[in-house]
Amino acid sequence: MHAEAVAGVVDRVVARYRRDPANMVQILREIQEVCDWISPEAIDRLQTTLGVPRTKIEGVAGFYSFFYTAPRGKYRVLFSDNITDRMLGNRALMERLCNSLWVERGKVSEDGLVSVGKTACTGMCDQGPALLVNNLAIAGLTAERIDRIAELICDKVPLGDWPAEFFKVQDNIRRVDILLSADFQPGAALLAARARAPDEGLMASNMRSWREGLPSGIGGPVAVLDEIKRANLRGRGGAGFITGLKWEACRNAPLKTGQRRIVVCNADEGEPGTFKDRVLLAKYADLVVEGMTVAAYAVGATQGFVYLRGEYRYLLDHLNAVLARRRREKLLGENILGIPGADFDIEIHVGAGAYVCGEESALIESLEGKRGTPRNRPPFPVTNGYLDQPTIVNNVETFAAAAMIALKGGDWYAGIGTKHSAGTKILSVSGDCERPGLYEYPFGVSVRHVLADCGAKDPQAVQVSGPSGICVAEAEFDRIIGFEDIPTAGAFTVFDKRRDMFEVARNYVHFFQHESCGFCTPCRVGTSLLKNLMDKLHYGAGSPYDFSEIEKLNQLLQSMSHCGLGHTACNPVLDTIAKFRPAYEKRMNQQDFTPAFDLDRALAAARQMTGRDDAAAHLSSEHGGAT
Repeated sequence: MHAEAVAGVVDRVVARYRRDPANMVQILREIQEVCDWISPEAIDRLQTTLGVPRTKIEGVAGFYSFFYTAPRGKYRVLFSDNITDRMLGNRALMERLCNSLWVERGKVSEDGLVSVGKTACTGMCDQGPALLVNNLAIAGLTAERIDRIAELICDKVPLGDWPAEFFKVQDNIRRVDILLSADFQPGAALLAARARAPDEGLMASNMRSWREGLPSGIGGPVAVLDEIKRANLRGRGGAGFITGLKWEACRNAPLKTGQRRIVVCNADEGEPGTFKDRVLLAKYADLVVEGMTVAAYAVGATQGFVYLRGEYRYLLDHLNAVLARRRREKLLGENILGIPGADFDIEIHVGAGAYVCGEESALIESLEGKRGTPRNRPPFPVTNGYLDQPTIVNNVETFAAAAMIALKGGDWYAGIGTKHSAGTKILSVSGDCERPGLYEYPFGVSVRHVLADCGAKDPQAVQVSGPSGICVAEAEFDRIIGFEDIPTAGAFTVFDKRRDMFEVARNYVHFFQHESCGFCTPCRVGTSLLKNLMDKLHYGAGSPYDFSEIEKLNQLLQSMSHCGLGHTACNPVLDTIAKFRPAYEKRMNQQDFTPAFDLDRALAAARQMTGRDDAAAHLSSEHGGAT
């Protein structure tokens, strides 16, 4: 596009977002969707229209992996490269597409039409292999589908004219309980919450009191909050913090002049192997949004955000339609259900490819239009969150549960599950099993029970809660899912005895290294060193020395990293060393320290380009080449 056309696009997008730099991520996303990349001309225009330094704009654009400040083609194809996609043959399919399009992996084609690369996880682990084309998901890849995609790209067919079945995503709901079986009527939970107030006059008074940061009487919001606390609901994003305490802290946080309280739904489920939030938003969006509205009612919030991961961009129109309908039905907006002062509305912000934004303070930074760097804490978001205002951030599943609690009561919910883990948990089951998909169980279900239900044959391990979670070996299959034993954000990835658990851990280590935000040196450097050590073992140059180095790195990352990504980066390695040590020992080809760099291996690309692989094209160890 020429400069004048780019300027027109920028002006339209900036105007739609009220010329507010806090919407920088959304502005950049929409500009790229029209222009295919974020050009220097676009950045120049943004600098003028937003009054923001160029360095800040470039800094934000450079942080997110889905933003491009250099041309990447009209068709930008990214193959999901998590461990389940690899198990399903994604590499061969990627090579097939690259060969068909005459493009090198990670590069742009010579005609500038297409680029093919990889991304960490698309949230399609139950129906992989999968890819994104211009951030729209295509799952269930086969050789035939890859060939058809190549034809469509070569023929320059617009994405809107591609076969609709390419973009169909299955829900794969296998087992239901109180959430996934809910016959939920929009507004039901809000009506139940209203019924807990003595009268509408007191409820309206309560709403004004919460917004103004003043004490209020009993009933209404207080009663709803009491039900959430009585239910013993804990966050479903992985950390398991008690939801009622978080909401109460936000409600009691003082407001400065002009401030308001904020409710944020964290739908940035970037943990490889997790896809439950995808289905909840696709099929149960009313339940989730109603849970957010219940939370707003309980804490006195007037503004809400859904932070939708970039890989779920295809859900944006659907979610906006749900919000629009709820506004028409007086379930969002001003005077909800006719209650004076019950004002609450929601905006959707789409991420741009940054795993670290699943951490609540990094997510808030991104909402504010910045790089998604985790904040120092304290202060915590409940007192100083979005734009320094009291903010609660909860997972999609947490809000869905909150709606059901508002509807049926805290005692009902607390009676499900175990003493220490109330309610149900939705598991995203994938990997070596006959029936991948979503399984909802009351807390307390054993790993063995889930394996039987999903049709896992001859399993040797389950990775629970993704790379940052725990690897459960066969001898531990009677352990239970619950905060008192194995807490989880939802991932449940099965590996049978064909799988090399070293390579599983190596894939996870590569993931952490790629997703490190780079803010703190221990994580930025430590994850790279850990990746190099695992690659060294992979290539057969490992020695006992490397085991001690991994232990040192773990101590460094756990004690010095800025956020949870660095703290858990060594988990997959330490777990698999402890439980699958033979997978490592067979790679211990050296007894003494051996350098990781192998000059002969480094020259492999040159041999490939020249078409030579004879003995004379290799460096022999006696000449000092291979080390």
